[in-house]
Amino acid sequence: MNYQFQTHAQAAQVNADCVVVGIYKSNELSAAAQELNTASSGAITEHLELGDFSGDKQRFSMLYQLPGVAAKRVLLVGLGERDKLNVDTLVQATHLAAASLKATKTHQVVSFLTDEAAQEIAENAVRQSVVAVADTFYSFNDFKSNKEDIPAPNLENWIFAHHTEANLEIATRQGAAIAEGMKLCRDLANSPGNQCTPTYLAKTALKLGHSQANLEVEVLEEAHMAELGMGSFLSVSKGSEEPGKMIILHYKGGQAEDAPVALVGKGITFDTGGISLKPGAAMDEMKFDMTGAASVLGTFAACVAMQLPINVIGVLAAAENMPSGKASKPGDIVTSMAGKTIEILNTDAEGRLVLCDALTYVERYQPKAVIDIATLTGACITALGHHISGLLSNNDELANEVLAAGKQANDEAWRLPMGEKYQDQLKSNFADMANIGGPPAGTITAACFLARFTESYPWVHLDIAGTAWKSGAAKGSTGRPVPLLCQWLINRAQ
Repeated sequence: MNYQFQTHAQAAQVNADCVVVGIYKSNELSAAAQELNTASSGAITEHLELGDFSGDKQRFSMLYQLPGVAAKRVLLVGLGERDKLNVDTLVQATHLAAASLKATKTHQVVSFLTDEAAQEIAENAVRQSVVAVADTFYSFNDFKSNKEDIPAPNLENWIFAHHTEANLEIATRQGAAIAEGMKLCRDLANSPGNQCTPTYLAKTALKLGHSQANLEVEVLEEAHMAELGMGSFLSVSKGSEEPGKMIILHYKGGQAEDAPVALVGKGITFDTGGISLKPGAAMDEMKFDMTGAASVLGTFAACVAMQLPINVIGVLAAAENMPSGKASKPGDIVTSMAGKTIEILNTDAEGRLVLCDALTYVERYQPKAVIDIATLTGACITALGHHISGLLSNNDELANEVLAAGKQANDEAWRLPMGEKYQDQLKSNFADMANIGGPPAGTITAACFLARFTESYPWVHLDIAGTAWKSGAAKGSTGRPVPLLCQWLINRAQ
């Protein structure tokens, strides 16, 4: 899909297969709809008077071959009440428009929906609307044999048109880059565990690095990790025939002397639970347990496409968690890269074991801020459901930054508490700490565990267990939290 932005556009004159305009509640016309109505001698008003369509949200109506209008189709989309118009409304309307055009023979669309946005929200409305269109047309068919039976969408160009001089080309390009980053994240997460292994993630990162002069990629093998003392990471990867990988990306978009920010992703490419074996029901969805790492790769792809003026480090802790004769056992004690000993009470709490060594490793870059992203705890789904990611942090300023970016990107997070009172749950009789804290406050105690390895820098932990993928009929990766991470980097770069 090609996304463009056009200024000084006239709705009645644009040459397109379809022009999309908004209608407010009580059949109030948007500026572009009014222009079409005038050009067509009141055809839109006549259509509204029939009463089959209203300007309520989630309503749409297609008109064809209007007199005086160059476009072949006119799609009317409800925007609800004018005084309640916001970014969410415009994004939902764009999503609805894209969905309604998906099965048509439309090749080029000119949409005036974001033309209704107030100046202060226009940039964000355009950026998010690009992502909405891309989300509507996303599909994953790599492993289906009869690809000729899968209908390909006809749509090729989506143009965001505004009457005004507002220059929103950058926002359009940013939206397209974020959409591409989300696609990479989703493609990786949707791939089966026998394809998307730690080695496959490493190859994907190296391929991305080879395409850009300002992106360097390094892969640490298990032997090197052993030399570095990453006993916690290796306690997970040793149970699998697939070798674990620590993948490091270094995007150099800022000044050489600028300290970087860092993104650290959990990359468990399949999680059986290890010796603490998971139940069989829905275990196939544990291929999504590498979405933290996939979201970091997707964010880097977007960052490269946007050429953001910022330095960013990415660390992907990639491993399989399998129940072999070499696997860790409950009660085993391992030593982390930080020199702290960990009693493994449950081998299914493996994400924090790979992340803690990655969070220690990233210290060498002296980062200004670190965000780790992980499908870490089922407890987070119990607490927040599937709409909002969990956020915990050792730094209020950074936490507020990330929360604000999430709101901006419509990829929200909610901050949970974290304090010394919860640390007591991680006490071990035999090691410095246990890797689980029992059933109460499972998301919080998981973050408390990671906090012991992040004391030298401002840090945010994102638990995306509830938001990384959908189950049921719509099973598949969501691409989250790529929008949140990209928005945070955009804000930091500015």
